[in-house]
Parts: sequence; structure tokens; C-alpha cells
Amino acid sequence: MRAARVVLQALAVAGILVAAGAACDEPKTPDSPQNPTPSPNAEVLTAADGTRFAVEVIATNLEITWALAFAPDGRLFFTERPGRVRVMQGGQVLATPALTLSDVAASGEGGLLGLALHPDFATNHFVYLAYDARLAGGGRETRLVRYRESGNTLAEPAVLLDGVNAADIHDGARLKFGPDRKLYMTMGDTADPPTAQDLGRLTGKILRFNDDGTVPADNPFPGSPIYSYGHRNPQGLDWQPGTNQLWNAEHGPTGNDEINRTVAGHNYGWPVIEGDQTRVGMEAPVLFFTPSIAPSGASFYTGTAIAGFRNNLFVAALGQQLLLRVRFDPNDPTKVVAQERLMQGKFGRLRDVVNGPDGSLYLCTSNRDGRNTPVATDDRIIKISAAR
Repeated sequence: MRAARVVLQALAVAGILVAAGAACDEPKTPDSPQNPTPSPNAEVLTAADGTRFAVEVIATNLEITWALAFAPDGRLFFTERPGRVRVMQGGQVLATPALTLSDVAASGEGGLLGLALHPDFATNHFVYLAYDARLAGGGRETRLVRYRESGNTLAEPAVLLDGVNAADIHDGARLKFGPDRKLYMTMGDTADPPTAQDLGRLTGKILRFNDDGTVPADNPFPGSPIYSYGHRNPQGLDWQPGTNQLWNAEHGPTGNDEINRTVAGHNYGWPVIEGDQTRVGMEAPVLFFTPSIAPSGASFYTGTAIAGFRNNLFVAALGQQLLLRVRFDPNDPTKVVAQERLMQGKFGRLRDVVNGPDGSLYLCTSNRDGRNTPVATDDRIIKISAAR
């Protein structure tokens, strides 16, 4: 296996809400970009605090959707694990993929995974992908590649990272740009747990890059893309509104899935500690889950349409087929005051959740990945909007 290569300039069991406080139904307001009218086919659900929301399936017959990202013009880009980037435009999934990878290693949990659009996508049209690539000798590696989009087609690939170990399990590979305009990438331990503690290896880490793949000068370990370490298989990343604090969600071994408040340079313990275990110099999770919920993509709700969800953290979960809602103390955003399991079992395995430009949340399923019995319309993209 080749050593990791970074392109450098110089040298990258709570099932219901437990918090007090009830909210009234939201007032009905006129349509706006942040308050669209749900489809007549949408199902209206009510959260434990009285927040009402509408749920509807907006795309069907997809194949192992993994990551979602909106462009400024409203197009929804998403990945399918067998190696396709697709585009949803004007309410329809375009028949022709924006990209079909010829070298993707789509076996086990691997394949085409993470997707992120550059903060300046409107002008530069940069799209970033993380995927497991098949090597000539029969091996595989994780790659980070930047493409340029034109006319719903991706071209001009530039490899920003390669040579990182990949495996049938625990490849991580979530991509997101932070409020600092840096690109963050999660890496699982690729079934080799000790590497999560090895600062000479990129597996079991959260990585941070400049947009061209170089290592930021203010990274915690000079010359290295490592931002934090001691992670088992992180697949959720987002920044808390008002604090810009990074939070991550990751899979535990047979339980002890974690939600972590993620600080630069800190060690999150795997495989030395997990769950409520502690050790000096290692961080314990804010929340952990046994039995496992298998958390994947994560997003803080930043819209205004669903007022009761404002600044809540939402985590798509595979194992117990739910959307986890986490609420924080408005006077102390480091403190979780409630959690709730939404839509459990309704849509199957949920892989990612993101904010849409219309103030809705969008989710995708992963029911055709061999770990669930799919329905005829799987896989699906789901929209959560304000109820009327």
C-alpha cells in the first residue's frame, strides 16, 4: 500500500424527548423560500414537544445513496455508493449521472462515499468526492478528488489525497466544508483499530484541508492534515450555530456509538476507551448509545421554517432506522438537554441528513446495501418541511 500523499504547497436510550417545556404549533405563515407548502401527499407528524412537521418522499429507485449536498441554485447533488454522482433538478432526478467512476471499489461498506461542494461553487463549480479506489494489483485505497462541474457533468479530476488505507468496513469518508472554509474529511480505522492512535497514519481521524488539498498552517499537528484522532468510524460532521463548534457522530463496536464535541488536536480514545470509560488525555463522548443506533450523517438545523427544530442537531441512523434529534441548553450550548428518536422504522436505514435552501431537512436511505430488506421504491430521498 502506498504511503498517504497529500498535495502540499510546502510539505491534511432515550426513545422520546426527555426535556421539559412544550411548544405550541407553529403559526401558519405565507409561502416563502424558507416556508414552502408541503405536498398534499406529505404525512404530518408531531414531535414530543409539539413541533409539527411534514414528511414526504421526493425521489425513489436510487441505489445506496450516501451523501447529499445542495448547490446555491437549488440543485441537489448526491452520491450512490456503486460509483455515481447524481443531480436532482426541478424536482426530478436527472437520468444521466453527473459522473460514473470507473475505478471505484464498491464492496462491503466501501465505494463512492463523501461529497462536498465548495463554498464558492457558484463561481468555481468545484465538487469534492471521497471514495474507495481499486488498484491495479488488486488492493484499494481511499482518495479525495476535486472535480469541476459544468452542465450537470463532472470533469477535470484533481487528486488531492490518495494512498490512504481502505477496507470493506470503517472507511468513514464524510466530507464537509466548515465555517472556516476548510474542508473536513472523516476517516474510519479501516478495521485496524490501533491506527486510530497513531499520528503517523490518517485512519481513525478527522482530517482538515485547505480547498486545494494542502495542509492549513494552523492545523494542530504541523504539516499533517490530522485535526482530531482516536475515532473508530466517524460519519457525521457539522458545526453548531452560534458557536462554530464542530460536533461529530461515529459508530461504536457493538454499542457505544458516540456524539462528540470535537476539538482540534484532541484524542477521542478509540480503541483504548469507549462509552463512559475515561482516561487522562482522552475525551469521553457527550452522548453514547447502547444498543447501537449506527449514526451516520449529521446536521444542525439552521432553517427558520420549522421553528421548534431551530439549532437542534439531527443525526441519520442506520441500525435502528431513525432520525435522532438532539436539543441543547440555549444558555449553555455545550449541554444536551433532550434527545428524541423520530420516524423510527418508517423509512428504513437513514444515511445522511442536510439542510435545504428552502428551510427543509433532506434525508436519504441506504436500504439496498445488503443490511435491510428494501421496498420496491428504495432507495429514497425524503423531505421534512414545516407542517401547515
